[in-house]
Amino acid sequence: MPGLIGKKIGMTSVFSAEGKNVPCTVIEAGPCVVTQVKTVETDGYEAVQLAFDEKREKSANNPEKGHFKKAGTTPKARLVEFKEFETEFNLGDLVTVDIFAEDIFVDITGISKGKGFQGVVKRHGFGGVGGQTHGQHNRGRAPGSLGASSFPSRVFKGMKMAGRTGGDRVKVENLRVLKVIPENNLILVKGSVPGANGSYLIIEM
Repeated sequence: MPGLIGKKIGMTSVFSAEGKNVPCTVIEAGPCVVTQVKTVETDGYEAVQLAFDEKREKSANNPEKGHFKKAGTTPKARLVEFKEFETEFNLGDLVTVDIFAEDIFVDITGISKGKGFQGVVKRHGFGGVGGQTHGQHNRGRAPGSLGASSFPSRVFKGMKMAGRTGGDRVKVENLRVLKVIPENNLILVKGSVPGANGSYLIIEM
């Protein structure tokens, strides 16, 4: 599906026409440069590769520099392929936030915030035991039983236990675009999106 690469700016709120205070996320969407146009004849499938955000020249290796030079642009930090664009693009074309409109719905993909090593209550939403009666005083946030003892005498794969949390690729679907600000390359979408401020996002229609 067509879309853009963006960067999460932060969260705010706007008032709707009915006077409701609506939480929203501000996203810098593009402009993105077309760095490669893939076709069935040459690549086996059709797609448009977009690049976003500047990258220091000394941080790019020679293959990257050559790739961006073909498109007539400077090295970029993020590359993503998009399919099913209705418009035909050439190398070096700019794709801007104008492809979006207010009140459409988009899917946004990002890397969630890393939270380090966490217990089962925060990681999996365990409720813990209720109350501290009968002398119980330190098992409120413990995971409880991990399974049978003599058989199978092991912990099954996939058991919900403590561990590293966050830092995963997360996709949030059907977020409504509240406002498009073309002069600043910004869109406002209702609700929250994964990732910290300044992280890259993939916005698909």
